Amino acid sequence: MSGDDLGLFTDPEVDERRPLKRDRSRDNARAKAKKRKKTVLWLVVALILAVGMGGAYYGYRELRGIGSFDDFAGTGEADAIVEVQDGDVVSKIASTLYDNGVIASARAFTEASKTDARVTSIQPGFYLMKTKMSGQNAVARMIDPKTRVPAVQVVGGLKLTDIQANGKTVKGIYSLLADASCTEKDGAKVCLTGDEIKAAAEQTDPVALGVPDWALADVKRAEPQHRLEGLIMRGVYQVKPGVSAVELIRGVVVSSAQKLQGAGIPGGTLNTGFRPYEVLVIASLIEKEAIEKDFSKVSQVIYNRFKVKPKPMALQFDSTINYKNNQPHIRTSDADRDANGPYNTYINQGLTPTPIGSPSQQAIAAAIKPEGGDILYFVKCQTDGTSCFANTFDEHNANDQKAQRDGVY
Repeated sequence: MSGDDLGLFTDPEVDERRPLKRDRSRDNARAKAKKRKKTVLWLVVALILAVGMGGAYYGYRELRGIGSFDDFAGTGEADAIVEVQDGDVVSKIASTLYDNGVIASARAFTEASKTDARVTSIQPGFYLMKTKMSGQNAVARMIDPKTRVPAVQVVGGLKLTDIQANGKTVKGIYSLLADASCTEKDGAKVCLTGDEIKAAAEQTDPVALGVPDWALADVKRAEPQHRLEGLIMRGVYQVKPGVSAVELIRGVVVSSAQKLQGAGIPGGTLNTGFRPYEVLVIASLIEKEAIEKDFSKVSQVIYNRFKVKPKPMALQFDSTINYKNNQPHIRTSDADRDANGPYNTYINQGLTPTPIGSPSQQAIAAAIKPEGGDILYFVKCQTDGTSCFANTFDEHNANDQKAQRDGVY
């Protein structure tokens, strides 16, 4: 039986076989909306292309040197100190000068630099410049050797303070830093003094001075005048002039900490049996007691003397006594060796409270990895500083007497 038979779901006025009429007004609205979306989309694409082509054209103009750029006209006004870092190319130097107000635009410098190839050889460091310089004048000043602040060269064994040697003053680290701190202000040379730097080093919280964590406890225990000894290792340091004494020292100590880390302190000291700071002390003793080719052997002597049973041997190093006496001499007198004090390694067993000078990377390497063997004694036996080593005191005594006969000391 069909629905027609039941009389259900049928309407005599409607033919079910004929499709319903569509709402044409709704279809027209949908078509117009779709068209508007396409129009907006194409406008966005066109805008992006226009911006991109404009940027490309601007870049082309810049590369080709077309168009104007800002530039000052004079030789400069106020003092400005800028830093060139390792690896900086000309464009980076130009940006640094612009950021410090030296030039009106980076391009003022890069365009002027095209006439002088020496710009590509500018070395890392600090440069004494002027604000509001023309690009040409900025180039001329940057390549002038007198503009660059001299780097501080710390040699192995150098102390923090000056020493007197043969009637001459050997400048210590504090004095060298003072020399590098100078800048010009209103046409006058202004520098920190060595005493100002020394006072800052002795009175400032070690944390504020950048002392690394592995050295903090020992530095805090040390006498103020010795607390930073050895923490500025051998190397070249760029010093920013015109800053406070604390900021200047901190910059050097932080830089040295990075150098020490690269040399193996603290990371390479784990299997030595010594704390990182003690390895630093050992390295400073090695630096003072020997020439480089004998570093690892002197290190072995130190290790072996501490292992002697039942009681460790005293180091008996003249260098530790001379450090406290502020003398450069190799030998010491009986009175010196009998005098009490924490740096007298004839009387006291163990290491000195602090390093006794700046260690080199080579001395640190020797302190971490000694030569090996059973040697316990050494003495300088040649005029070039070479030492002779011995396992027994009798062998050592023979080496010592021969060195005296040969006029070594």
